[in-house]
Amino acid sequence: MNAEPDKTSMGDRPTPDRLLHAGSEGEFTAEDLVLASGRDVNPKSMAWAERRLAEKGRASMDELLP
Repeated sequence: MNAEPDKTSMGDRPTPDRLLHAGSEGEFTAEDLVLASGRDVNPKSMAWAERRLAEKGRASMDELLP
């Protein structure tokens, strides 16, 4: 174990809001949707994500994320 403190660690402080985001407030791709769903990126899951994006738009990501 390293005796020096981790410069990236927040310690016992809460994570700032600017670092906590779902990503749905910006643009996302079908691949992002696949990864958010916990699926493997493959042609079948990409087709699923593209259909879901076409049907539900931005709500498709919001439904997956807490």
